Amino acid sequence: MKKYTAGFVFPVSSAPIQNGVVITDDSGKILAVEHRDQHDPASLDIRRGILAPGFVNTHCHLELSHMKGRVNTGTGLIPFITGVVTQRNATAEIIADAIEKAEAEMLEGGIVALGDISNAPDTFEVKSRGRMRYYTFVELFDFLQEAGADKAFADWSAVYGQLQPAAGSNGSLSPHAPYSVSKKLFRQIQTFNPDRGITVSIHNQETPPENELFERGSGDFYDFYGKFNISLDHFVPSGKGSIHYALDNMNPANRTIFVHNTLSTADDIRAAQAWSPHTFWATCPNANLYIENRLPNYQAFIDTGARVTIGTDSLTSNWQLSILEEMKTIARYQSYVPFDMLLRWATLNGAQALGFDDTLGSLDVGKTPGVLLLEGIGPDGSNLDRATVKRLI
Repeated sequence: MKKYTAGFVFPVSSAPIQNGVVITDDSGKILAVEHRDQHDPASLDIRRGILAPGFVNTHCHLELSHMKGRVNTGTGLIPFITGVVTQRNATAEIIADAIEKAEAEMLEGGIVALGDISNAPDTFEVKSRGRMRYYTFVELFDFLQEAGADKAFADWSAVYGQLQPAAGSNGSLSPHAPYSVSKKLFRQIQTFNPDRGITVSIHNQETPPENELFERGSGDFYDFYGKFNISLDHFVPSGKGSIHYALDNMNPANRTIFVHNTLSTADDIRAAQAWSPHTFWATCPNANLYIENRLPNYQAFIDTGARVTIGTDSLTSNWQLSILEEMKTIARYQSYVPFDMLLRWATLNGAQALGFDDTLGSLDVGKTPGVLLLEGIGPDGSNLDRATVKRLI
């Protein structure tokens, strides 16, 4: 049995406890969360800072870890995608080594679960070891070309067939983005996945040309596809933002994580939440700054009661894979977001989005969520920019 105590314990599912004690068994299962005055001080492991559950990273491309520093910052999404497509090749040894190091970085930084995008089986061996819980999103796209949907579906369902998740992990087929998935491929994904009880992920409203494509049938995506000899002559714009195309073609019975959302408005958020009660919104602020030099308007998500989660994206689009650093970035640029809300985004909301809240996301009795010590930070989140994280369990 272990008894950790600090100035404050943040269970996340309930109010913070001053001088709280987190009691676990040797496997890390939470046995109780109590007050310090109920215990002999000699029995306690006393720390300075805040105790919190392990972080949940809801969006990453672990297989791109070998591309750190290869793609320029601040170019906008379309040049960034071009850079990824043209530079992602490397030897199997380099890719595997980078994946190992990236997972180790996340574990050290207090991440206990990962929602991970996979276009290939490169990460599957690491995931099979079960050092954290993984939700693998095998990502499909056909560049809006229905003629290519059958091949895309066959290729990536074969990748999915190689996934052997460790106990507690899961996976699904997921569409890449509204601008890259035809209606036919959406239907094939929906037919393959279970009707309910799973999570799917989709990149959403990350750059102005995405909405322009669907609203007006113009913009930079025509040039982007043209460079790869892909025609959009058949494409008919809907006159509405890109998220509405996704809503028309996805299954509202499943949990859906909309990722990035840098251009999503309050009306977009309300539309998605009216479409399904199972919607979540992953924000990856450092990647948004790396690629587009912009952040979402978090006030719109707060005002609509949206369930926000936090991701890191990949080392191709970020300087590190740290949920704490993502929290710091949000607080640095939009400091009105309360610390306790940020912590919920980083833990319980993410666990719920991935369907992992049976064991993760909060310091509740019976869970094994990991226990983190956040040092150098006040109970109201003051000095967050100087905070460090230490994984106790």
